[in-house]
Amino acid sequence: MQLIESILAEAARIAALRRDIHAHPELAYEEQRTSDLVAATLQDWGIPVHRGLGKTGVVGIVRNGSSTRAVGLRADIDALPMTEHNRFAHASRHAGRMHACGHDGHTAMLLAAARHLAAERNFDGTVYLVFQPAEEGGGGARAMIRDGLFERFPMEAIFGAHNWPGLAVGQFAVCEGPAFASANRFRIVVRGKGAHAAMPQNGVDPVPVACQVVQGFQAILTRNLHPLDTGVISVTQIHGGEAHNVIPDACVLEGTVRAFTPEVLDLLERRMRTVAESTCAAFEAQCDFGFTRQYPATVNHPGETAFVRRTLGALAGEANVLEFRPTMGAEDFSFFLLEKPGCYFVIGNGDGSHRDGGHGEGPCMLHNPSYDFNDALIPIGATAWVRLAEAWLAAPASA
Repeated sequence: MQLIESILAEAARIAALRRDIHAHPELAYEEQRTSDLVAATLQDWGIPVHRGLGKTGVVGIVRNGSSTRAVGLRADIDALPMTEHNRFAHASRHAGRMHACGHDGHTAMLLAAARHLAAERNFDGTVYLVFQPAEEGGGGARAMIRDGLFERFPMEAIFGAHNWPGLAVGQFAVCEGPAFASANRFRIVVRGKGAHAAMPQNGVDPVPVACQVVQGFQAILTRNLHPLDTGVISVTQIHGGEAHNVIPDACVLEGTVRAFTPEVLDLLERRMRTVAESTCAAFEAQCDFGFTRQYPATVNHPGETAFVRRTLGALAGEANVLEFRPTMGAEDFSFFLLEKPGCYFVIGNGDGSHRDGGHGEGPCMLHNPSYDFNDALIPIGATAWVRLAEAWLAAPASA
C-alpha cells in the first residue's frame, strides 16, 4: 500500500491527538472540548471552519482551483455512556464515558487527511470535512441536515467510514445497497391488576402476560417474516414489581427492532402491535404499545460504491477490498444517504493485539469496555480519504 509520505511523517502527532480525545470522551451534543480541538486544529492549518450545525458539529472547508464541484467526507466525534476497563495512560478520565466505538480514531483520520489536503491541494474543487456529533443514538447527522448542512455546503456526494475489529489492518470492506440496518425502539406496558402474590385470583398478573408477549414476538420472525428477509426483535429489558410477595400492577418490556427495508419494518411493527395487544386482551390485561423509528437503514448508492471499490482497490490492492457482510447494527450516516449519493465502508482495526499494556481483559470489539482504536489505521485511513477526494473531483461529474 502506497501511503502518503507527509501523512506518515505526522502520524505520531495525530496519534497523540487521538489519544487526547480518547482520554476526554464526550457524549452526544456535549462534545464541546472535542469540537473546540477539531476547529482549532483545522484553523491552525489554515482551513476555514463553520461551527454550530447539530449544536457541536464542525465543517472544515478546503478549496482549490476554479471548479464548483464538491465532495463531503464525514467523521463522528461522540463517545458512549459506558465505563472504560482499560488502564493505560490515555484511558478515559471520566467515569461513565468512553470512546468504545473508535470515533476518536475516525476524527483523527479525517484530521490527518485535512492537513494533507490543505497543504498540497492536489485537486480542483472543494472538500468539505464534516465532523458530526451525536452518532450514538442522538441522530447528529439528521440534526446537521436540519441545520442546513447541504444547503450551506452543497456537495455532490458524501462518504463515511468505520473501523472494523476483526478485519485485518490494511484491508477494507464495502457493499452496495443495505450495509447497516435500521434501528428502532419499542416500549410496551402490560397493565394488569395488583394483588397479594398468595392470592393471584384477586388480580391480573402482568408478568406471565409479558412472558407470553416475548415468546409471541419470536414467532413473528419464524412464521410471518419471509425466510429470505432479515429482521431482529430483541427484548432487552423487563421491569415489574417491587416486592417478592406482591403481584405488580404493570410490567414494562423494552427493546430494539432491526431491519434492512421499510417493508420488513412495517411488517414487524404491525405484527408486534397485534401480538402484544391480543395477548394482553386474552389474559384480561391492558396494553400500551409504543414504537419509535430511530435510524433508517444505511443504503449505499451503486455508483458511489463502485467508485469507492475502485479507488480503494488502487490504493490497497483489489484483494484487500472485501465484500462487506451487512450487519444488523445501525449507523446514522443513513440520514446523509437519504439526501445525497454516497457510500459507507469499513476499515480493518485488527485483532486487538495493538493495545497498550494495561488494557482490559475483554476483547477489542466495538462497544466493549476493553476496546481501543488502532493508531496504525491513521495513515491508512487518511490516505484513503485523500485519494477518494482527489479521485472524485478529478473524475467526470457522473462518477
